[in-house]
Amino acid sequence: MESEGKGWHYGSLFFYTACAVALFSPRVTGQIRYSIPEEMAEGSFVGNIASDLGLKPNRLISGKARVFTADSSEYIGLDKENGHLVVKNKIDREELCGEISACSVSFDVIFENPMELYRVTVDIQDINDNSPVFPKSKIEQEISELAVLGARFPLESAIDPDVGVNTLQKYTLQPTDHFKLNVQIGGGGNKNIEMVLHSPLDRENKKLHKLILTALDGGKPQRSATVQINIIVLDGNDNAPVFSQSSYKTSVVENAPKSSIVTRVSATDADESSHGIQYYFEHASSTVKALFSIDADSGEVKVIGDIDYEKHKQFTVKVKAKDHGGLTDSSEIIIDVIDVNDNTPKITIMSFASAVSEDASPGTVIAMINIQDLDSGDNSKITCSIDLNSPFKIISSLTNYYNLVTYSELDREQSAEYNITITAVDGGNPPLSSKDIFNLKISDVNDHTPQFEQESYNAFIAENNPPSTTILTVKAVDMDWGPNAKVSYFLIDGDLNGAPLASYISINSESGVIYAEKSFDYEQLKSFKMQVKAQDGGSPPLSNNMTVNIIIQDQNDNAPQVLYPVQTGASVVAEIVPRAADVGYLVTKVVAVDVDSGQNAWLSYKLQKATDRALFEVGLQNGEIRTVRQVTDKDAVKQKLTVVVEDNGQPSRSAVVSINVAVADSFPEVLSEFTDFTHEKQYDENLTFYLILALAVVSLLFIVSIISIISVKIYRWRQNKLFYKSGATLPVIPYYPPVYADGTLQHVYNYEMCGTTDSRMSDMKFVRPYSQNTLVSQSRMGTVQREKKQEVDDLTLEFCFSNTSQYWCTVNSIPPTNTHTHSATLC
Repeated sequence: MESEGKGWHYGSLFFYTACAVALFSPRVTGQIRYSIPEEMAEGSFVGNIASDLGLKPNRLISGKARVFTADSSEYIGLDKENGHLVVKNKIDREELCGEISACSVSFDVIFENPMELYRVTVDIQDINDNSPVFPKSKIEQEISELAVLGARFPLESAIDPDVGVNTLQKYTLQPTDHFKLNVQIGGGGNKNIEMVLHSPLDRENKKLHKLILTALDGGKPQRSATVQINIIVLDGNDNAPVFSQSSYKTSVVENAPKSSIVTRVSATDADESSHGIQYYFEHASSTVKALFSIDADSGEVKVIGDIDYEKHKQFTVKVKAKDHGGLTDSSEIIIDVIDVNDNTPKITIMSFASAVSEDASPGTVIAMINIQDLDSGDNSKITCSIDLNSPFKIISSLTNYYNLVTYSELDREQSAEYNITITAVDGGNPPLSSKDIFNLKISDVNDHTPQFEQESYNAFIAENNPPSTTILTVKAVDMDWGPNAKVSYFLIDGDLNGAPLASYISINSESGVIYAEKSFDYEQLKSFKMQVKAQDGGSPPLSNNMTVNIIIQDQNDNAPQVLYPVQTGASVVAEIVPRAADVGYLVTKVVAVDVDSGQNAWLSYKLQKATDRALFEVGLQNGEIRTVRQVTDKDAVKQKLTVVVEDNGQPSRSAVVSINVAVADSFPEVLSEFTDFTHEKQYDENLTFYLILALAVVSLLFIVSIISIISVKIYRWRQNKLFYKSGATLPVIPYYPPVYADGTLQHVYNYEMCGTTDSRMSDMKFVRPYSQNTLVSQSRMGTVQREKKQEVDDLTLEFCFSNTSQYWCTVNSIPPTNTHTHSATLC
């Protein structure tokens, strides 16, 4: 069970984060978050936890809900009657979180029967409830009238405990006659302010300048703070301070307690305000600064470090006195050190190899050490030792000289560094000792091969993946360090389905992310193996191989295929159902397959369309079409069923098959009823194609018809024009083919043709006195019809014209195979 909740900001929805955590029991708990402003009154509404978690109204009471906080702080309370979280104690964000901008309180709401725990986080939003505050209510600043232009005088910044926009944003300074304000942002985001002198000061003209510095925050409403700055103009300095002695001589005991007063120096100044003299060490060495200090106001010299007679028997320190105008005087302090026998052995490192290779042989020198004791006699005799249980030992080479060497093999992977403590003890009573610690790092040698986190990886990827899809990430770890531990990943060359493996898979050499270079097809490739090599950056490099098993997961990318009945457009196949068929009669069975696998290949059948839905049904799982009732005389003979085959994929794919069913008892009856089935077409599939084809054919026929009509009209016009122009009688010129002599034709055919000059209609009659061959021809409107086909090789028409309305012509025809004469008389 996963809890759901909603957060509220000022009583409105903020956000909710689901978190699955098992705690105390198998129940799954959740996390909910609210946001409220600070300083809300006690009893203020935070959120309705019962509603946000989707709990029943009485769950808080029956489950004995209570609020638990680890630190026992009770800022938020629970009202179990109405399920409200309320403010129990007023929350001050600045007191709770200080300068941290992200502030929140967390607690747990615990239920019993069953035990559940919900983690609640309430974000505390800052409000502008604090004004900027200056550390001082008034600032006194003394500035010499001789101060140069551009001189800077730092000021203390204001403090605003709010955060974000509610905190301190800017400063203003008024008036700005002599000074202007310069604000700088520090490394931590703090604003550092200083006054910059931009106009000369004149003490004789004005001794006191009063300025107002204002700090403003960015809240609404805006809050501010002010501080008064009093600038006291000092008189010019024209006398230098003078020390009371040109040289001070004193002494100090070795190992004197810190803060012991060594001496006191003093100087006087004839100018006004001579009490403003400051004392400093001049060009003091680091040793002097480490052992002594001087009070800048009083001139007291004190001990701040451990004074060792064996190191320094005397100190000479130069001291300087400086007045407020910058004039100085110098003197010196001679400090004699009184010896005390208190020296411990001093360990001096002469040479030290901070790193040693892990393949260093035993006896390798790590460090050369000199140990001195400035005391004398037995107090200066040294005994040197190191820690036990380490692969090192210390040996004496010369007097007061020691070598730190290895005595066993090193392994960086077991211990990358050693802190070696060397102890030197003198012979005094009681003995004094000293210690020194060496931090020795073991440098790496490439002696480990990369090791994969798993011996083999199994990765799953769905087919039809887009190229560059991430398959998995392999990880190998090298126990070496630095470049020797930098692991690079490579694919070991190989072939897959006859193609290089790199054309299918690639790997990021740095991250080990394996990508698919192309889309996989589960139906062609279900799984494959490949070798990945992890190689470190050592010299020479070491490597290790690992096997990755890539399993292609099937997707529903193939629609079912209908195997039976076979759908063809060339013939019609109909299933016959006898009229006496019983209920449940098996008409036919739809057989389909899906090349996908798993649930993507689970097929179901349903009847989408039928001429009579009440007569047939299809089995959901087996595709069997059966009758659901008895056949009656009212049932049509022709029945057409549409079956949808659908797989179980997401989303599902389907195929449709149409089945013709004949309700009849005999085949002739089926044949007579289904004759018209062959003429049925699926207009929705080829309608567009047939419309375009019909349009093209009609257009072509129209164009050809127009051209033919125009050609015939032109031809008739030219023939009529030639006919009417022939006014004189033309002689009849007999014509004989060149292969026949005159009078050699054995048969003669006579044709009688009559026509007039004022008529475009003519008649031609055939007279058959000589032959049985019949040819009747009428050339009315230019058309000739033959009753019996006869091949004519040559036909000659001879016309005789006269001035009368009648004319005559003779037609001679010479057949190719026999000698017949065809003649026609034109009247």
